Amino acid sequence: MSDMRDEVRARFFETFGSEPGGIWSAPGRVNLIGEHTDYNDGFVLPFAIDRRTVLGLGLREDRMLRVASAFADELVELDLSDLSPNNLHGWSAYPLGVAWALGEHGADLAAVPGFDIFIDSDVPVGAGLSSSAAIESAVAVALNDVWHLNLDRRTLALVGQLAENKAVGAPTGIMDQSASLLGRADCAVFLDCRSLDSEIIDLGFTAAGLELVIIDTGVSHSHATGGYAERRASCELGARLLEVESLREVTVTDLPRARNLLDDVTFRRVRHVVTENQRVLDTVRTLREHGARAIGDLLDASHRSMREDFEISVSELDLAVETAQMNGAIGARMTGGGFGGAAIALIPSEDVSRLQVAIDGAFAEHGFGQPDTFVVRAADGAGRD
Repeated sequence: MSDMRDEVRARFFETFGSEPGGIWSAPGRVNLIGEHTDYNDGFVLPFAIDRRTVLGLGLREDRMLRVASAFADELVELDLSDLSPNNLHGWSAYPLGVAWALGEHGADLAAVPGFDIFIDSDVPVGAGLSSSAAIESAVAVALNDVWHLNLDRRTLALVGQLAENKAVGAPTGIMDQSASLLGRADCAVFLDCRSLDSEIIDLGFTAAGLELVIIDTGVSHSHATGGYAERRASCELGARLLEVESLREVTVTDLPRARNLLDDVTFRRVRHVVTENQRVLDTVRTLREHGARAIGDLLDASHRSMREDFEISVSELDLAVETAQMNGAIGARMTGGGFGGAAIALIPSEDVSRLQVAIDGAFAEHGFGQPDTFVVRAADGAGRD
C-alpha cells in the first residue's frame, strides 16, 4: 500500500497543484457470514481485508469541494452551499455524499472549509467486497479529522450508510461501513445491527493453517438497482405480515407459523434471514469453542440458503462454490449482496494453488469469463496513514 500512498500524493499534486495535507485509507471488507441480515436488524460477521482505498486530502481557503480519482477522468466540483443528494451523481456521490451526511450528523457545514480529494483503490469494484464503503469510510475519517468533528466510529458508520442510502440511492445496511471502520488484524467484527454493539472476534485462520480465498467471478452487480431493493422490500413485507418491527424478532422456532401466514416467496426470503441470523451466532460460538476448522458446514449452509431461499446467487457463484468444495475447501459461500460478485472459500493453505487452477479450469469449461482468485487476510480498519 506504500506504493499507492506515493501514487496518491503524486496524482494529488498533478491534479490540484499542491501537496495533500494528509493521507487516509480504509479497507474493503469480506463478510464471513450473515448476508442480508444487516438491514433486518440482525447479526453479521465481516472482517476488513488487506485491500484498501487511499485518499489524499487538502483543505481549501474557500468553500469549493473538488474530488478526483484514479478510476474516473472527471474532476467534480461543487460549492458547499449546493451540497445535497439531489446535486450528486455518479462515482462522486460516494465521497461528496459523506460530506453531506456529516452535516446531517451535526457538522456545521456553514462553518467548515472546502477541500480537494484524490482517491485511488485496489478494492475490486462490483465484487461484493464493499469498494463503496471503503471510499465512504476513508472520506469519513479524513473529514472527521480535518473538520475536527470528534465523531466516534459508530457514528461515522451511520454517516457512511446515510450517504449510500440517500446520496447514492443504494438501500444497504450498516455492515459494510462498520467493518471498514472497526476492523482489526486477524479478527472479525461481530456486529449487532440493531443496537450497533460490536465485538472483536479472533478468527485464528493462520494458527489453523487456513486461508480465506476470494473468487471474484467478474460478474458485476449494483446495489442501487433491481434485485437488492426487491429483496429488502420482501423482508419488510414479511415483517409487516408477521406484525414485528423487523425480522430480528423472528426466530427459527417461529418459522412454522410464518409458513402459514406468508406466500411462498415471502416465506423463503424470511426463512433465509432468520436462519442466517442463527448461523452467525453459531459461527461466533463455534470459533470460540472449536476453532476455525469447525465452521465449514455453516458456510456451506449459508450458500444453500442464499441460492435457494433468497435466490441471489448466479451460475458463476454456484460454480465457484462447488469447485471450491471439491478441491479442499472446508466451507464456501457467495459473499456480498448477490447477483454477481465474489465467493469465498476457507481452505488449508497447502490447497490454495490447487483451488486456483481448478477454478480457472471450471470457468473455462463452462464458457465463463476468467475469474480473479486471490487470498485476503483480516486487516485494520480506516485511519490516517
